[in-house]
Amino acid sequence: MLILLYCSACTAAPKPNNNNSKPVSHVLWNQLLHEHVSAKGIVDYKGMIKDSVKLNMYLKLLSDNPPQQSWTQDEQKAYWINAYNAFTVKLITKYYPVKSIKDIGSSIQIPFVNTPWEIKFFKIGGKTFNLDKIEHGILLKQFNDPRIHFAIVCASASCPQLRNEAYDATKLNQQLDSQATRFINDPTRNKITPDKIEISKIFLWYKGYFTHNGSLIDYLNKYSKVKIHPDATISHLDYNWSLNGE
Repeated sequence: MLILLYCSACTAAPKPNNNNSKPVSHVLWNQLLHEHVSAKGIVDYKGMIKDSVKLNMYLKLLSDNPPQQSWTQDEQKAYWINAYNAFTVKLITKYYPVKSIKDIGSSIQIPFVNTPWEIKFFKIGGKTFNLDKIEHGILLKQFNDPRIHFAIVCASASCPQLRNEAYDATKLNQQLDSQATRFINDPTRNKITPDKIEISKIFLWYKGYFTHNGSLIDYLNKYSKVKIHPDATISHLDYNWSLNGE
């Protein structure tokens, strides 16, 4: 009788909730960005270090809750963009003070690792990751969206500005359009006139992503406030790898 009662209780016990089926909340990251990133994308890394408990809580949330097939494409995309930016901030704070993210690459002594983007320093869903895997292995491989290049930030002055709000699936398209417009029309990153353009090396390194449906100038004209002539001369500005913050 006791055995039957025990088994009945086991059967009636509730199953654990599978939190992975629900998209991750980016509230903590949103709070950190509001607090420590200016409207111009300047990052207060000292402030991020002081708020390391909150930053680590958010990173653990990402690590424990990888995207699921049940998530929408925008939910997955927002997750990976936020993850790339948040783990980049974590990498800088780990080695702070540095004048450039590239200083981390030159100072590390890890076999087969030559750049900071190759350092495997975090896990997601139990798998070891580096920043390169998020960028090239997931974001650029799985999502056919050139605007990703304006959303992920490599902690450098010539990179797109770090947005001071988290990417959110409910308004992701608007946020990505805003980032594209902001970056392309930023005179410190691109110098555009109708007949001559001096543009970021991002458009050189990743040119193929911007020319799927036309020329590079066609793509720029989608967001540029100055309309560029089809035969405009194109050159590329030097890339400033200085840290994007203080």
